[in-house]
Amino acid sequence: MYIEMTTTRVGKRRYVLKERASRQADTRRRIVESTIALHQEVGPAATQLSEIARRAGVQRVTVYNHFADEGSLFAACSAHWRALHPAPDPQRWRTARDPAVRLRVGLHELYAWYRQTAPMTGNVLRDSEVLPALRRVIETGLLRYLELVPAVLTEPFKARGKRRARIQLAARAAVDLHFWRALEPLGDEQAAELGAGLVEIAAG
Repeated sequence: MYIEMTTTRVGKRRYVLKERASRQADTRRRIVESTIALHQEVGPAATQLSEIARRAGVQRVTVYNHFADEGSLFAACSAHWRALHPAPDPQRWRTARDPAVRLRVGLHELYAWYRQTAPMTGNVLRDSEVLPALRRVIETGLLRYLELVPAVLTEPFKARGKRRARIQLAARAAVDLHFWRALEPLGDEQAAELGAGLVEIAAG
């Protein structure tokens, strides 16, 4: 009888703990999703904690209980966003050995990703200039990615010295979000063609 009662209590306690953990996970998810929505609408710098709490249906203190500081909230939002909107993998472009092919494939995929994520990507890049906590988060994420992309795209060009420097500068310009925005009305394929042409001119 004692063993049966003890087993029942343990089972109930486990159920309560599981339910509590589930509620906490749901609250955390709502806070992250509310924050992401605001970051996309108005940008991280203009996002207010009170509005995050209102949209998530929680009190301000609840947000603090889940995220002790801006950095932890930014990191959680970044991880959630990247999982939902993965950027094209530059490693796959390495299968294209021809410089012209790699440039066009890579830029086309990057521009298509920009088209899907431009509001958020633009807001994050802009506000990272005034929010150190956000800057620290994207330095190991988005900014590192945007440094890798032109490096991979220009690998097939066998150049050194000033010519190599010109190629790299042109590639960095071609992968810049503002460059894509200027060419957006043309469509991603034509934009990629022009971006690749810029790098090829620099290589000529």
